[in-house]
Amino acid sequence: MRNDKLINYLHLHVIVFIWGFTAVLGRLITLEAIPLVWYRMLLATVFVFLFVIFTKKTLRFPKKVLYGFFLCGLIIAVHWLTFFGAIKASNVSVALSVMSTGAFFTSLLEPLFYRRKVIIYEVLFGVIAMIGLYIIFQASGAYFLGIVLALISAFLSALFSVINGKYAKRYQASSIALYELGFGVFCISLFLLFRGDFNVGFFVLSSSDWLYLFILASVCTAYAFIASVYVMRWISPYTVMLTINLEPVYGILLALWVFGESENMSPQFYYGAIVILATVILNGIIKNRVYRKSKQIPLG
Repeated sequence: MRNDKLINYLHLHVIVFIWGFTAVLGRLITLEAIPLVWYRMLLATVFVFLFVIFTKKTLRFPKKVLYGFFLCGLIIAVHWLTFFGAIKASNVSVALSVMSTGAFFTSLLEPLFYRRKVIIYEVLFGVIAMIGLYIIFQASGAYFLGIVLALISAFLSALFSVINGKYAKRYQASSIALYELGFGVFCISLFLLFRGDFNVGFFVLSSSDWLYLFILASVCTAYAFIASVYVMRWISPYTVMLTINLEPVYGILLALWVFGESENMSPQFYYGAIVILATVILNGIIKNRVYRKSKQIPLG
C-alpha cells in the first residue's frame, strides 16, 4: 500500500510537470490563441472519446446535467483562449505567475456556490496575492495586455473548478471531460464560422505545429486530466493541492531553459511572483491543519 502511494505521488509530480509544460508548448506553437485552442480541444475530444469507448464509460446524463456540461465547456474554452492569449501577448513567466491568483478567486467563489461562510484568512491571503500582482504590474508594464488576459484566465479557471467540482463527485471524470471538451469545440467552431475563419489556410499547419498540438492534446490534456483524477484515490487532497502549486515553478523553469533570455525578468517581477506563490502555499498549509483536525487522520 505504501509503495502504491509513493508511486502515485511521483505520478502526480509528473502530471504537474506536464501541466507546466503546457505553457511552453503554447508559445512554441505558431498559431494564434483561437485556432490553437480549437485544435487542442478537438484532438483532445477525439482522444478522450476513444478512451471512453474502450473503457465502456456511460454517456447518458439528464438534460439539466448536460446544460451544466455545456456551461463548463464554454468556460474552459474561454479560459484556454485567454491563457494562451496571455502567453502570446507577454511570455510564459508572466502568464503563469498571474495565473497563481486563481486560489484567491476560488476563495471568493466557493462560498457563493457551496453556501459556506467566507473564510477570513483566505480573503487576507487574496489581498496579499493582489499586492504581489500589483508588484508584477509595476515591474512588467510592457506586458499589460498579457497580465490582464492571465488574470481573466485565472478567474475562469477558478469558476470552472468550483462548478465542475459538483459534477466530479457524482459522475465519471472521462465522461465529463468528453462532453465539456466537445461543447467547448462546438462553441469555438460557431465563433469561427461566424467570422468566416474556416478556410483552406486554417487547416494548413506546419509539421512542428502538428507535433506540438498532438503532444498538447494527448499528453497535456486528455492523459493529464484522466490521470489526475485517478491519483486522487491514493493521495490526500492537501498533498494534491500543494503539489499542483508547483505548476508555475515548473513552467517558469522550463520556459527559462527552452527560451532563455526572452523569459528573464527583473528582480521586482520575481518578488511579486514569490509573494503570490507564498500565499498559495500558506493557504494550503492552513487548510491541511484544518482538514487534519476535522478528520483526525494522518495525511501523506
